[in-house]
Amino acid sequence: MDYIILDIEFNGRKFASDLPMEVIEIGAVRLNSALQATDEFSSLVKPVYFSKLNGFIKKKTGIPQEDIDQADGFRKVITDFMNWLNKSEAFLLVTWGGEDLKRIVYDTRMHKLDDAYWMAASYFDLLKGFIRYKNVTNDVSVEAALLDLNITAEGSAHRALDDARMTAEVFRAIITELDFERKQQYIDVYANAKERRLVKTAIRAMTAQKVTPTWELLVEHYFADKVSLTDPRKVTELQTLFAAELMKEKQVSTKAPIQ
Repeated sequence: MDYIILDIEFNGRKFASDLPMEVIEIGAVRLNSALQATDEFSSLVKPVYFSKLNGFIKKKTGIPQEDIDQADGFRKVITDFMNWLNKSEAFLLVTWGGEDLKRIVYDTRMHKLDDAYWMAASYFDLLKGFIRYKNVTNDVSVEAALLDLNITAEGSAHRALDDARMTAEVFRAIITELDFERKQQYIDVYANAKERRLVKTAIRAMTAQKVTPTWELLVEHYFADKVSLTDPRKVTELQTLFAAELMKEKQVSTKAPIQ
């Protein structure tokens, strides 16, 4: 099986807008089972919205506006990338965090393309793997991980192919410490992190007050004026999380004390 070390750049911005962020560059390195780099993919993507890169993105990535102007659109680039991926008989995507695959899925849908390929693809979040390996809680950059591992960083940070190459170096260095049972597939999430934390906090608070946690109490006393429940997909997601967290709380409370 091959390992595809993937990195993307997207036109994130510092100002509020209803217009979507878009992928503007895809970079990937193919490693074989012996962790040898056998191929690379690199392409800029011309965005539909905000076709003129703002100063923040130009400074962050160093991507020239004229290169973006001449780049192919997402439909062409993603087709080329999928064809490149399919040169591997089997592969596992390796990313630094979960944002890369999410952005590809979002842009695939925005361009009204079938997302089945990406929803079925397995990926391993190397950032989480590194955090578990180092037994720390805070996220770190690829550059910081390389520094921690005494590996010299090469290339330009925030350019997709260079970031993929650097991520590959981290991957090689700690692969024996990684638990690949933790590989994932992309799952749509409708509640944000703050809302999910609120569910956990509410269950702990009700339990501490010796009140039996129920969904109705959660909605009435903790979600009021804080969480919108107009989207039935979000409601279902939060109800599932509530049930799972409640089960965990019950298991903790009934666990026999250690003698």
